[in-house]
Amino acid sequence: MKKHNYKVSRAGAMQPRDYSAEADAAPHHYSENMAAVQRHADDKSHGGNVEDEKFASATVTLNCDVISEDMEIAGFERATLKTALTWVAIVCTAGLLRLVFHWLPQYYLKCTHRRCSLAAADTVLLRDQYFQWFVHLVKTLRATDDQSNKDGLSMSPIGASPYLLIPDSGGRFREVTHIRYFVSKKLKYIWDEDTKSFNCLRSLDTDTPCSYFYGCQGLQEEEQTIRRQVYGVNAIRVRVWPILEILFREVLTPFYIFQVFSCTLWFIDEYVYYAAAIVIMSVASLSFYCYSFRTMQMELRNKIVTHDIVSVWRGGELVETIEAELLVPGDIVIVPHHGCLMQCDAVLLSGNCIVDESMLTGESVPVTKTPLPNPKVDKKQGPLYCIKEHARHTLFCGTKVIQTRYYGNEKVKAMVVRTGFSTSKGELVRSILFPKPMSFKFNRHTYYFILCLSGCAFIGLIYTFIVMSRDNTPVGDMVVRALDLITIAVPPALPMALTIGIVYARQRLKEKDIYCLNQNSVNICGVINAVCFDKTGTLTEDGLDMWGVVPVIDSRWKPIIHNTTEMDQGHIQVCMATCHSLTIIDEELCGDPLDLKMFQSTGWDLEEPAIADSVKFDQMMPTVVRPKKPRFGTSTEDVGQGESMQPEIGIVRQFTFSSSLQRMSVITRALGASNFDLYVKGSPEMIVSLSKPETVPANFAEVLQTYTMQGYRVIAIAHKPLPDLKWVKAMRITREQVEQDLDFFGLLVMENRLKPETTPVIKILNDVNIRTIMVTGDNMLTALSVARECQMVGMYDQVILINATPTGVAYVNSEHVDVEPAAHPKEEGNFLAAGDSSDVRRKDKRYHFAMTGSSFANLRNCHRHLLPKIVQRGTIFARMNPEQKAFLVEHIQELGYNVAMCGDGANDCGALKTAHAGISLSEAEASVASPFTSLQQNIKCVPTVIREGRAALVTSFGMFKYMACYSLCQFTSVMILYNIGCNLTDFEFLWIDLCLLTVLGIFFGRTAAHSVLVKATPPDSLLGATPLLSVLGQMVIMVLVQIVVYFYIQTKSWFTPFVRNHEKEYASYENHAVFIISQFQYIILAFVFSKGAPYRKTILSNYYFVAAMGILTAACIYITLYPMQWIINLLELHPPDSLTFNLQFIAIALVNLAACLICEMFLVEFLFFRILKNKYKVLRRTKHVYETIEKELRNDRSWPPVETSHEHKRKATEEALRSPSSDTAVILGEATKPTHATADLLHRNDNAKPFLRNLSTNSQSLLISPPSGGASVGTSPVNDSAYAETQYQSSL
Repeated sequence: MKKHNYKVSRAGAMQPRDYSAEADAAPHHYSENMAAVQRHADDKSHGGNVEDEKFASATVTLNCDVISEDMEIAGFERATLKTALTWVAIVCTAGLLRLVFHWLPQYYLKCTHRRCSLAAADTVLLRDQYFQWFVHLVKTLRATDDQSNKDGLSMSPIGASPYLLIPDSGGRFREVTHIRYFVSKKLKYIWDEDTKSFNCLRSLDTDTPCSYFYGCQGLQEEEQTIRRQVYGVNAIRVRVWPILEILFREVLTPFYIFQVFSCTLWFIDEYVYYAAAIVIMSVASLSFYCYSFRTMQMELRNKIVTHDIVSVWRGGELVETIEAELLVPGDIVIVPHHGCLMQCDAVLLSGNCIVDESMLTGESVPVTKTPLPNPKVDKKQGPLYCIKEHARHTLFCGTKVIQTRYYGNEKVKAMVVRTGFSTSKGELVRSILFPKPMSFKFNRHTYYFILCLSGCAFIGLIYTFIVMSRDNTPVGDMVVRALDLITIAVPPALPMALTIGIVYARQRLKEKDIYCLNQNSVNICGVINAVCFDKTGTLTEDGLDMWGVVPVIDSRWKPIIHNTTEMDQGHIQVCMATCHSLTIIDEELCGDPLDLKMFQSTGWDLEEPAIADSVKFDQMMPTVVRPKKPRFGTSTEDVGQGESMQPEIGIVRQFTFSSSLQRMSVITRALGASNFDLYVKGSPEMIVSLSKPETVPANFAEVLQTYTMQGYRVIAIAHKPLPDLKWVKAMRITREQVEQDLDFFGLLVMENRLKPETTPVIKILNDVNIRTIMVTGDNMLTALSVARECQMVGMYDQVILINATPTGVAYVNSEHVDVEPAAHPKEEGNFLAAGDSSDVRRKDKRYHFAMTGSSFANLRNCHRHLLPKIVQRGTIFARMNPEQKAFLVEHIQELGYNVAMCGDGANDCGALKTAHAGISLSEAEASVASPFTSLQQNIKCVPTVIREGRAALVTSFGMFKYMACYSLCQFTSVMILYNIGCNLTDFEFLWIDLCLLTVLGIFFGRTAAHSVLVKATPPDSLLGATPLLSVLGQMVIMVLVQIVVYFYIQTKSWFTPFVRNHEKEYASYENHAVFIISQFQYIILAFVFSKGAPYRKTILSNYYFVAAMGILTAACIYITLYPMQWIINLLELHPPDSLTFNLQFIAIALVNLAACLICEMFLVEFLFFRILKNKYKVLRRTKHVYETIEKELRNDRSWPPVETSHEHKRKATEEALRSPSSDTAVILGEATKPTHATADLLHRNDNAKPFLRNLSTNSQSLLISPPSGGASVGTSPVNDSAYAETQYQSSL
């Protein structure tokens, strides 16, 4: 039978390809529920093999519009005969095979189903890009199915002609009688008969023209009900597992199954005490796990699930109130004037909304949403709605509408485009529920090590059968003894022992107000070597603070003014009081935090017209500002054409801030004044380019650089009188007509204060070679200054800006780089030209990349081959959205880094969950997504978590080696005694297992973390040469000592050999010698493997452990030298009568201790780890990807091809002119900001003529650059448009 391979695109096109050989699926990893995958992700390794390739060759690739991830799918149908045979095998194996199928359900699917086409499949097998497997039933939904009680919601009857509606392109819906579908990762995939594929259920955000939304009149209840049958309820539900389900899922894991097997065997063998102890500890461990897991699920559900009532428009004047869970795409909701929490993604159709989007972006600045533009064209020809491009017109689920504004009685309407898990909030929740699986080397290697121990157990099992069959031992006893040997070689208490260090680390973290939700992340923190930080609220305080004002009078700088309330009421203070977008909502002043700080620093009051907040929509009555304490003194700069300062000023018109224009402005009029005034604020370079040259100080660039290099945020202000402007014209004039020929009045200097803990922590991390990265949604300028101030970027390090477009990547010298902090800004030599800084970079290669989210997206999509190099040196990532933050963390992980993420906002949730260790500084949504939550709102918790992680990892390493050596040591004792038909007695086992092992194991991990971080990270591989040599060396010593003692006691004249018997009477000299020396060996192993510095404090600080070792050693000496008779009877000892011989046991134990210490400290740690590994490359670990890339970057002096900002603008202009379009003027005018050199290029190119003519009327978009090849900072302004036009005319 031929198989087909299908590649399904977003458009759904599919082309089959034939394969001659039948392909079969051989999955490596699967979890039926992703929450279980999340719990065990650290313990699984994923990799492909030949069968995986076969699976891929016969599968379909699903492209999901919402999650944009590739998944491979294969169809299966039930095979009756295979099912019957499988269940016969399950019965014959007493259910053991079914248990294996529980761990690997994909094999159960193969054994009970046969491959078929997707059209005939009743079950599908999926594999995602992380090699995780999912089995899903294909369900059929018919229009006649009863939906009345589905999801607990009431459904209205559909009618006499039932049908279902499935979405089609262009916003249309198609009628069908039934659909086939399955649900994976909370998303529904439906069968498309046209493309013969399963496609993600689309919503109205795909292939829908903008004009469609204005042609809709709302849904009637019947159509809403029909659509809801397909889309389901509008709810983001997090299932909380019942206690019994959590319990059984955990009990059925391989480790606990092995414990059940061991304890059962021990009870059969009457080894009751230790079996009971293991049962009690396991029950306690399971109870704690079930409680913590269910608590975490409930917290996630409580913080995510919301319920609300909404009003939907049914057309005309009919408005109905329904539950938000009943909404479907196509419903038109009425947004209440007092605001609400959005329950879906909806496109705004009428009115304005002021929205708090901090849940998505992390920025608390209220955003004004405006209606979607209504194109006056045919629906089929209109522009398509894109939720990213039209974000300013979209209300996102989970965001809070603070207030609505509208004309008169007009309602604020929005059409639902996405519901449930398809919404923006749903994507965020799914990123929490289904994170990228993390594979930690230590956890993987524990399985390999256990396989080695199992191999030893198998060898011992064969040996036991041979020896006991020679002695004619009954088969039952032989089987019990052989199985008992397995429980000795593979200790059932190993899982609990490995968590000892983690439990103590969590306890210590809790004492420092750091809470850990996922204990698997503690050990991973021990190998963290890269930390990503959010900026606002994490590195810095929230918002900006006013630092001072630097006035300019007669083109000369005046002394800085820190107390702005005491300023003269001239143009600077009036600009600060009027040039903003603040508004009053519920009697509280709201708006951009920067504007808010600026206005509050003036000490003025703001009054809006006495009308309801909800109707402040293009109101004609102006907003008025006035001083709280009017002062009528004169000023050197009067407001209003020579008249004295007026106490009241009205804001007549506002031109809002534009990131592309880098400025905002307002038209104002003072009470009683005869003319209007224009006040402008924005980036210094932009304001200078729009100002008259004679009003700008000659040393503008130097002064500006002085403040920016010290990390301040600098804003320039300017003024222009409008004497001939009338009221009507003021309402219609464009900003391009007025924002030119300004009078430059000075600088506002603001500081984004670092938290006092930030710089010391960054320095600590840098000193120990832990890479620090800033990932922020804030602008690049602020991010650069903060990175400098907190020493994330060194004072002599260069920052190279990455400007990536779909057609190319430019590497541009950032402005003000490679400069010392300007403590003495006027001294010569403190400022380097861009060309010189490039030379500095090429000598020591200390440079950092900085880029925005748009450049990062272009790199991922169009220049992926450059991404590893750029991410390797990337330090500053600005304007990053939540999805991009998570992608960045993934790319850093792909380089081989172990990444931690520290953030405080809901927009950090994806990155917090993706990182190996997420640390949240918030108790809101971010705390649910991250394994760690710090109640201390600063990054001081980061080195604390890393220190505790290192201590826990070293403890786990030591504990694992101790448990492995303990089991092999006891295995050796039993094997020696089996040779003569003897064994350790039950109470000897109990003394070793319960008193020695358990007590020492409990206190082994109490050693606290070292107070100082060091550069070297602890090893994370159990299969490395060092840990293997350590275990092997210790075991050689232990085995030799036991063998020597076993044979040495037989040389004594009073020795009598053991006589075999079937009564389990094991008292003998051989038993006594092996037991006595082995009890000392367990204490020696605990001491040797209990490492202190540099990751843990000295062992002497662990008082409980030292006391336990002292007491147990004393007890062992007592048992060796002169035990009481009841102890002899209890342990069934056979001690020699010679005290001299018993003292020899103590001497041998001391020799054993010395040999173990020499082996561990000299041979392993010093000779091998420090000398031989450095001398021979073959002994060193394989280099990580990032180490290889870093070496290439250091050796390649030709990359990156750094340009100055001046050169970059010229190249951008050339590229635009080579491909002229109607947007060329806009691109050149706003993006490239042409200078003198650009004009020289323009006048030589015929394509530039239209641009030059447009340029003369758009000079406000020009940015002044220095005539020389220096860094691109503002200098003496020149009218570039006039210069360019002159050059062009001369060329003609």
